[in-house]
Amino acid sequence: MRLAAPLKGVVGIFGGTFDPVHHGHLRTAYELKQTFDIERIHFIPASQPPHRSQPEASVELRLKMLEAAVGGEPGCIVDRREIDRDGMSYSIDTARSLREDYPRHALCLLLGMDAFLGLPAWHQWEDLFGLVNVIVARRPGAELPGAGELGRLLEARRIEPDADTVWHASGQIIIHEVTQLEISATELRNSIRHGVAPKYLVPDAVWDVIQSSGCYAE
Repeated sequence: MRLAAPLKGVVGIFGGTFDPVHHGHLRTAYELKQTFDIERIHFIPASQPPHRSQPEASVELRLKMLEAAVGGEPGCIVDRREIDRDGMSYSIDTARSLREDYPRHALCLLLGMDAFLGLPAWHQWEDLFGLVNVIVARRPGAELPGAGELGRLLEARRIEPDADTVWHASGQIIIHEVTQLEISATELRNSIRHGVAPKYLVPDAVWDVIQSSGCYAE
């Protein structure tokens, strides 16, 4: 894909609870960064996620785990703006904040398929497309919605990227298959509580933080 003349680059937004961050998150981010020549990805842990239960680990521990996972990796930024903002962690507020930081970049919200399917329940979700593009990480074989709000959204906004496709600052949707590592953070926490080490599921540096803090202990 090519940049439109006024645009300076592509910036990714990867949000979540990261409770804990694991190789499923990291592999998806890496593949999308490489495929779409994303200059940098902001990993943004939610403080108060509006659509799920509150995280078990504290915000500071989740930040510490993220920093352990991606610290020193070129183009990966651990971003605490949702933690520093009062109230619920709405993606629309984060997108507005990042648009102020990057007025001349293509902003890309990176979503898993489950998050994309739940998009119509998000706060002011339709306004997101005036601020960001959306890249959906699709697991092989996962079906796309063909009807309803999301079906109409895909028909209007989906693009099939190739060398001649031009990035817009916002408003586009790309569906891209990635290596799907079926890792559940809930199952990870439960396993750790039962004394099972998450070897090869989280980076060793993240496991060190979990062990030293005891954040998922019985």
